[in-house]
Order: sequence, then C-alpha cells, then structure tokens
Amino acid sequence: MEMRHQRLRRQHVDFQTVEKKTSIEIGILSRTFAEILTLSLSEKVQAIEEAFILLDQDISKFREWSRLTCKAGCGKCCTKADIEATALEFLPFAHYLYESDQAFEWLERFRENSGSICLLYNPTHTGGGMCSQYQHRGLICRLFGFSGRTNKYSKPELVTCQTIKTEQEASYSRAVAGIDAGEFVPVMNQYYMRLHAIDPDLARDFYPVNEAIRRAIETVLHYYAYRD
Repeated sequence: MEMRHQRLRRQHVDFQTVEKKTSIEIGILSRTFAEILTLSLSEKVQAIEEAFILLDQDISKFREWSRLTCKAGCGKCCTKADIEATALEFLPFAHYLYESDQAFEWLERFRENSGSICLLYNPTHTGGGMCSQYQHRGLICRLFGFSGRTNKYSKPELVTCQTIKTEQEASYSRAVAGIDAGEFVPVMNQYYMRLHAIDPDLARDFYPVNEAIRRAIETVLHYYAYRD
C-alpha cells in the first residue's frame, strides 16, 4: 500500500513536467525520413542533447524512488575494457571540441592511443565522477547502472554494476521488486532508438569506446572541411 501511495505522489510530480518533456520528444521523434536526411550537423547535435536531457530526467526519477546511487570515487565501470558505443552518442563532445579549437589535438590523442580504457577516464578528476568530460559523456555512460533491458518475457529488468548490487543491497532489492511491480525504469533500447531516429548511419555500428569517440571527431572535422 505504501509503495502504491509513493507511486501516486510521483505521478503527480511527473504531470508537472510532462508538457516540457513532451515538447522535446515531439522534436526528436516526429521527424520524417526526408527531414532526417536534411538535418545539419549542429541540428543533430542539438537533437542528441535534447535526447540526453530526457534521459537524465528519467534516470533522476528512477534514482529518486529506487534510492540507488553511484559510489563516490568509484569509476569501476569506466575501466571496463569492453565498453562499446556509437559515434553518434559522442557527436556533441566532438562538436564541442571543434567549436573550442581542440578537435585536432584530441584526434591525435585517440589516434596515438592503443589502450582499451576510455581516454576520458581520469581517476584524479573531481566532480562528475571520474569522467573528465562528464557533461559530454555518451549514452552508454548515462544509462549504465540506472536503466533496464527487456528480457525474453518482454519485461524490464535492471542492469547495474556489482558494486551497487553488493554495497547497496537493500536499495537494489527494492529496485528489483519495484520494477517487477510496475515502477518506472529507463529501458535502454528506447533511448538507442531515439538516437537512431536522428542519424541511422552513425547510430548503427558499435565500436570500442575510444574508436567511437575518434570516429565522432573525424565526422565533425570532415563535415566542416567542406564548409569552412
């Protein structure tokens, strides 16, 4: 009964933000295929950033009711060697680098790097976890730990890290039970579909994270090479 009351209170709060959220969703999802083909690079960047705003709002809502949090100073997920991403999700970061005259410098860093750990990871960084470019982190970085996937029974199930499972056991159990009872959790494939609607080509292929960022920078530089 208490969980039901909490859900009703959250729904009341959700209604206060639905108008703003819906306007962003319409901008992302209502484009025709012809409109997608004619989007400029800056328009794609804006659309991706709008999708990220929606996701961040949804993750905040999930974290509020589940009480799950990242462990301060952890960063273990950033050190995984098998992280894969699309070039599209790092297009805002690449565009920021171009606008701030850092694109060629960072491109060389990624071309010279042969490691598997994300180059944006900085264990000495303070604020925004261990990411040196937290504001421009990719979709996978935003999703992991606080989102779900659809299982073979078409039901959402939580995808999170071992640290959260073991060190926040009560909150983790609450989250799993809440999702089973119908509580909200961001589902990964829905957000990947939103990005796919912005640029199907750049969203289609997954690469090791450093290669994905490098390809995003190359995409931006190639685009402006024929326009400057």
